[in-house]
Amino acid sequence: MRFLLIALTATLLACSAKPPQEPPEEPKTDIVPEAASGFSDVKRATAREFMAVTANPHASNAARAILERGGSAVDAAIAAQLVLGLVEPQSSGIGGGAFVLHWDADQKKLSSWDGRETAPARLTDEHFLKDGNAMSFFEAVIGGHSVGTPGVIALLEDLHQRHGKLPWKSLFQPAIKLAETGFEISPRLHILLERMPKVAVNPAITAYFFEADGTTPKPVGSLLKNPEYAASLRLIARQGRNGFYKGKLAKAMVAAVANDPNRAGLLSESDLANYRAIERPAICSSFRQYRVCGMPPPSSGGTTVGAILGTLQHVTSKRDPLYQQWHNFAEASQLAFADRNHYVADPDFVSVPTKGLVENDYLKQRSRLIQHDAPMRKAPVGQPPGAGNSRLVSASSPELPSTTHVSIVDAEGNIVSMTSSIETAFGSRVFVGGFLLNNQLTDFSFEPDNAKGLIANRAQGGKRPRSSMSPTIVFEGEQPRLVIGSPGGSRIINYVARTIWDILENGQTVADAVAAPHIIAMGRGLELEKGRVKPPLVEQLEALGHNVRLKDQTSGLHAIQIKEQSIEGGADPRREGTIAGR
Repeated sequence: MRFLLIALTATLLACSAKPPQEPPEEPKTDIVPEAASGFSDVKRATAREFMAVTANPHASNAARAILERGGSAVDAAIAAQLVLGLVEPQSSGIGGGAFVLHWDADQKKLSSWDGRETAPARLTDEHFLKDGNAMSFFEAVIGGHSVGTPGVIALLEDLHQRHGKLPWKSLFQPAIKLAETGFEISPRLHILLERMPKVAVNPAITAYFFEADGTTPKPVGSLLKNPEYAASLRLIARQGRNGFYKGKLAKAMVAAVANDPNRAGLLSESDLANYRAIERPAICSSFRQYRVCGMPPPSSGGTTVGAILGTLQHVTSKRDPLYQQWHNFAEASQLAFADRNHYVADPDFVSVPTKGLVENDYLKQRSRLIQHDAPMRKAPVGQPPGAGNSRLVSASSPELPSTTHVSIVDAEGNIVSMTSSIETAFGSRVFVGGFLLNNQLTDFSFEPDNAKGLIANRAQGGKRPRSSMSPTIVFEGEQPRLVIGSPGGSRIINYVARTIWDILENGQTVADAVAAPHIIAMGRGLELEKGRVKPPLVEQLEALGHNVRLKDQTSGLHAIQIKEQSIEGGADPRREGTIAGR
């Protein structure tokens, strides 16, 4: 059957105690890590054969073209990611990392893939200290010092070898063509070039994004060509991962990091040559009659989204008034984040009680800490099954939001839920081969181990920093029902969990849930989306004792709900995402 794609717009309804041991969840600064760029109409679509939802029309169209040629969900995701690295360079690209959930419809097999960056082998847990104290965030970010070994290309090649249908080289053509012919600078890219600090910090990035004066961003609508990126993609298309991790491109990345004029880094040719993506078992948890599946560590997304929903189901339901649902959500979230900050890190370096963190009896026990009429003063760290007696102490990392998410369902029912990132907007600002290198090393704790105990997410050579990326697939029995994920740093977890709750529990359409107001609770008061929550709701939550802050939110939720006779998509109106299908 041919896809019926119906684009509709609708009017949104405006409304639909800090743990003392925790360091700040983000740096103390008024700078928004990835600036908000407005709010459009609700974006929704319906289809019958296949669908792709990505952060940019060029990427969605590239994915649709691959699916129309009979390509798999993996093929479409590869094409989309390569285009996103060109047209949405501030958020992701081949100089960064990614996590992927894949559903094989024929084999009925779910797999998860870890393409997270790794720390250079020479890195130590004092990497982000200066004169014995932790660096400020932007002091640590800018330059080669923050660059980890990129993982995207290795991950995409492994996925293609396992699940691809079309030739590897053909998947590079949409991005190569667009890089050579040029694309127009979008309003969001321009806004970020204007508002993000310290973008024009080296000649290569300045020449690409800025006018001749070196300080004025090129205007919206300017045609931006990137022949260097096209050349890099041609090399990788011909040689596969070796074209990226070895040879002239690898040497160029190492040189750019080592010679960065802002702060040199440690990336080496051996770090690149030795990089491997890892297939890991997905982590699944129960929520009502559903199975919510996500990424295991080093991502904290799967365990923390699962813990929020698993706890929430024991204390509230759609019958409760909205303020009560939001109060309970905030409390469940704070409990989940307390465990996340304490236990979750790279499982190849730290023993993580992954299954215990989402075990139903444990979450039911944790739910008893939630009072319906008052917020807890602080969320205590729990003792999940499998935690043992460790010397771990809690710590967090800045983990600021600049990421992208792709949700794809192909004609055979195969699924990709992929979240990829270069960390903060424009990453490390190191620009080489036509792409930006990540600053993912700043996702480690800036603090080294100390006499109080071990920090699970401390920096170590070869280690993968903790992430909050939360690509998710929700199942009912063996049938996938929802594909979802978002950018947003540590707020990703709340974005995804709240949207799943509104779809599965409150019965909202996928597009309306994606567009609904956000609630953020990570252990430092309650953060609600500015301009989108009605004053009476704020007053009700404050009356319960919540310290409410109103802030812009920069989610980029992209979701697909799979029904019996159709597929419904929603793209986040806070960014430039679109839905494409047939």
